Amino acid sequence: MPTIKDSVHDHIEVDGVAADLLDTPAVQRLRRISQLGTVRLVYPSANHTRFEHSLGVYHLADRALDSLGVAGTEAERVRAAALLHDVGHAPFSHNVEALLHRRTGLYHDDVGELLTDATVGEVLRDHDLEPDRVAGLIAGEGRYGQLVSGELDVDRMDYLVRDAHHTGVPYGTIDHERLIRELTFADGELVLAEGNVQTAESLLLARALMNPTVYTQHTARISKAMLRRATERLLDETDHTAHEVRRWDDYDLLAALRATEATSEFARRYDERDLYKRAVWAEYDDVPARVREFDHDQERAAERAVADRAGLDASEVIVDVEAEPTMRESSSEVVVNDEVRRLEDESPLVSALRVAQRRRWRLGVYTHADATDRVGAAAVEELGLEADSAPVSEIRESVHQTLDEFGAE
Repeated sequence: MPTIKDSVHDHIEVDGVAADLLDTPAVQRLRRISQLGTVRLVYPSANHTRFEHSLGVYHLADRALDSLGVAGTEAERVRAAALLHDVGHAPFSHNVEALLHRRTGLYHDDVGELLTDATVGEVLRDHDLEPDRVAGLIAGEGRYGQLVSGELDVDRMDYLVRDAHHTGVPYGTIDHERLIRELTFADGELVLAEGNVQTAESLLLARALMNPTVYTQHTARISKAMLRRATERLLDETDHTAHEVRRWDDYDLLAALRATEATSEFARRYDERDLYKRAVWAEYDDVPARVREFDHDQERAAERAVADRAGLDASEVIVDVEAEPTMRESSSEVVVNDEVRRLEDESPLVSALRVAQRRRWRLGVYTHADATDRVGAAAVEELGLEADSAPVSEIRESVHQTLDEFGAE
C-alpha cells in the first residue's frame, strides 16, 4: 500500500483501485496542471498541482466513506471517482475551460471517453468497476456522487484548505475533519447532521473570503483574461483544435503560445510578468445591466469598439465581465430540530454574504500600461459606465491597500 506524504493531510494511504490508478498517464498528467493557473503570478508559492489536490480529495472521500459506513464495490467506485475527478482538466485548470467548452461542448467533468477508452478504463475494469458509473459519480450523479461533486463535496473541502495553505492566505482554513464526521444522508440527500449550522457557515464563509482574495484578485483576473485571449488566438490562427488543446498540459500550451507568431507577445508578457493594467475597475451599480449580461461575442465586440475609440488594435484591449455573483454553498442542507433545512433559510450570514459578493463584483477593462487613461475614457463612453466609476488614481490607491493588507504582489 503506497503511503504519500502530503503538505496538507500529512500521510495519505492509497489502496485498492486508487493505487493502480495512481501511475496511469491520465493521473500523472495532473502533475503538470497547475491548481490555480495564473494565480501563481500573484502568490509565488501557489505552485501546487491538480495531482496533489486529487490525492487530497481521494483521502477525504476515503475518510467520509468510513464515517458513513459505506464499503465494498460502491466505496471503491467513489474512491476511484475522487482520484479521477480532475483528469478532464485542460491546461491551467479553469482558466481556459469556458473557451474550450464553447468549441467542444465539454467541461472538465465530462470524462466518459477518458475513462472508457484509455488505460484508466482497463484499470477500472480489472477491479470490476464500470467506467461509465465512475464517470457518473464524477458528474455528481446518484446518492454518492454528491460526495464528489455537490454542495458538501470533498473536492471543495480539499481545495479551500490546500489553496489557502499554498497561497499563505488564512481564509480558506476550515474544520474539514468535523465536516467529514458530520456528513449524513437524509432522504437520499447528503446533509450535515443536527447542530452543524455553524459548520456549514464556515464552508460558505471560507469560499466567500477566498474568492476576492485569491480566485478573482485583480491581477489574477488580468492574467487569466490574457491567457484566454491568447489561447483563443492560437486556435484561430493555427491548425490546433480545441479537443487537442484540452488534453495538453500547462507546458504544452505555453510552448505552443511561444512558437506561434500571433501569440508570442502574450508568451513574452507571461514569462516576464509584464501584464496589462486596469483601465477600468467598475462596481456593479456603475455598470448597465446590458453590459453585465454580455456574452463572449459581445465582449469581443466591445473590445473592438473601445480599442477603435482609443486608437489601438483590438488585441490591445480586454473587456472582462465577471459572472453574476452566485453562492452555490448556500443551498447546502443541514438538520435542524430533526428537519432538513437549506442553509440559506437558516443562516443570517447568507444574505450578508450575498450583499458582500455584489459589492465586490467588478467589470475590468485592461490594456498596456501607457494606454490606461485613454482606454479607460473610451470604455466609459462606449459601455455607458458611470464616469467616475474607476479613476486610475483610486485604482493605484486600492493596489497599495491590497499589498499592505495581504502581502501580495
